[in-house]
Amino acid sequence: MRIDVLTLFPEMFDGVFGASILGKARDKGIVELNAVNFRDYANNKHNTVDDYPYGGGGGMVLKPEPLFAAVEDLVSRQHEEAAPRVVLMCPQGEPFTQRKAEQLAGEKHLIFVCGHYEGYDERIREHLVTDEISIGDYVLTGGELPAMVVIDSVARLLPGVLGNETSAVTDSFSTGLIEHPHYTRPAVFRGWEVPDVLLSGHHAKVEQWRREQSLLRTLKRRPELLERADLTDKERIWLERQQTEK
Repeated sequence: MRIDVLTLFPEMFDGVFGASILGKARDKGIVELNAVNFRDYANNKHNTVDDYPYGGGGGMVLKPEPLFAAVEDLVSRQHEEAAPRVVLMCPQGEPFTQRKAEQLAGEKHLIFVCGHYEGYDERIREHLVTDEISIGDYVLTGGELPAMVVIDSVARLLPGVLGNETSAVTDSFSTGLIEHPHYTRPAVFRGWEVPDVLLSGHHAKVEQWRREQSLLRTLKRRPELLERADLTDKERIWLERQQTEK
């Protein structure tokens, strides 16, 4: 996979792209990560990428020319059969979810657009980007941090990125539920014991316990997820009994 980020501050990505899981994935050649300063595509002598909004008002608006030129240049270099997904990081976008991460992980080329100032020229939304994504109902100074969040979430789903291929599959939200509790050595710490079932060596019982704990934790912390979770009739009856007992 190739991931390009259009930003006015490419230096912000140096540490993120070179460390931890993303750094290892890039070293292995699994993902190509690039931060591109779209100011380089400005078509005026002062390299300005923003201007005052028509109709008045506070703040500055990103101009369409540099971003269109940057995306078109990146696309022309790749000679790809399929057009890349162009992702605009924006508070107005659809809420980012694990399902969206899995969808983007199936693409060969992603281009992230990170804006600043008051907003974007609307023609960027209408005619350039394919996706608008928000990581929460709050406003940041720019799209760089949200882009890092999404890229990390997507890249870790690529085959070979994580050491254990089952890790991404069993993570919270990948199954539609919150993940079950984890324990490791020692078996007893300050009087707190690891559940006996995890020490039993009985894999079927361990899996049943983990599934039940995942259901219970989801019921307690994010009950709305259960409405669209893929549950068996037996599990739904079991959950109803837990609610009744509670």
